[in-house]
Amino acid sequence: MIDYVAILKANPVGVFATQDGEGVRTRVFQYLFAEGNNVYFCTSSQKPVYGQLRGNPNVSFCCHPANFNPVLSVNGKAIFVDDIALKTRALDENPSIKSIYNTPDNPIFQLFYIDVKEVETFSFAEGPKTYAV
Repeated sequence: MIDYVAILKANPVGVFATQDGEGVRTRVFQYLFAEGNNVYFCTSSQKPVYGQLRGNPNVSFCCHPANFNPVLSVNGKAIFVDDIALKTRALDENPSIKSIYNTPDNPIFQLFYIDVKEVETFSFAEGPKTYAV
């Protein structure tokens, strides 16, 4: 199994994909941290992505280093959590997010994780690979 958390830590900004009705939507997102197979992100309850996640929790997050070796996708279901300790950690470890939401009890601050079930990679040397988690 590839150390996907190390790749996420080194490349925290990537593309997050959700289902929006009959279509798919992507946007730039930032990985926050991981615990076990849970890869954490956050959003505002006022953004369209929040409604998309509530409507269909199946998601994918893709990132890569500058040399595209490897491209990484983590796939699974988005699960929202209202844990003040985890929200505090997200804000403390990410000052840019803290400047938006200020406190962990901000009602629009929504923390969620991908319950990673599958990891996909691609490199020019090894081609595509899929790992069950």
